[in-house]
Amino acid sequence: MNTGLKDKVAIVGGSSRGLGKACAEALAREGAKVTICSRNMERLNETANELKNKYDVEILPVACDLSNYDDIKRLVNETISGFGRIDILVNNTGGPPPGGFLDHDDSNWEKAFQGLLMYVVRICREVIPYMKKQGWGRIINNTSFTVKEPADNLILSNVFRVGVISVAKTLSRQFAKDNITVNNVCPGRFDTERIHEILEQRSKSSGDSFEVEKNKIIENIPQGRMQKTQELADLVVFLASENASGITGTTIQVDGGMVKGLF
Repeated sequence: MNTGLKDKVAIVGGSSRGLGKACAEALAREGAKVTICSRNMERLNETANELKNKYDVEILPVACDLSNYDDIKRLVNETISGFGRIDILVNNTGGPPPGGFLDHDDSNWEKAFQGLLMYVVRICREVIPYMKKQGWGRIINNTSFTVKEPADNLILSNVFRVGVISVAKTLSRQFAKDNITVNNVCPGRFDTERIHEILEQRSKSSGDSFEVEKNKIIENIPQGRMQKTQELADLVVFLASENASGITGTTIQVDGGMVKGLF
């Protein structure tokens, strides 16, 4: 399948590891030029060198905090300075701390608001004018299965990621005439460094082994396994491609059948 992504320019958030890295790699594989970003410059440089050597494409690493508006502006400006345009924006950040309603103070709520919702609002505000000028753009938000089925112990994710879905739906209608599509992907349980960290924490709290905690998750996934990062990344590539030009305002989960809801 010809995706038409060769020499397109993409920004991928949180892309030094995990799902963000997988999305950056999948776009690089299709010949796109990619700006990758995270707070860890050492890890970014490692990822940039890996992708350059593997796919012979231009990769621009930018260290930044996506909850900081000045850093977002710098990220966009460095991409324009380096590549001259922005065609694809993949919004992706790490998840907020787990917990129920009474477990979080105002500080946690504010951090989650800035890192999950305002990040998307701000970077879209900076990027969309370039896409409008070009008459072409793809915005893909990596959210969570919690937008489809709220999780009992993830209230911050439940609240603010749903806000991202609402923003995306509104933008998809407002900028459809500019040939800009806006879609959301919703990962379920993926075999990443983050889930390993979560399982290790759960193991310490429960006294059960890492494997027991992992199996507690897997038993709720009809496919009987966690998803692979490439499975989400391939969907992102499709939504970024010319082949998905008629798809906008959608929210699609990649979860092995875990979510029970109809929509």
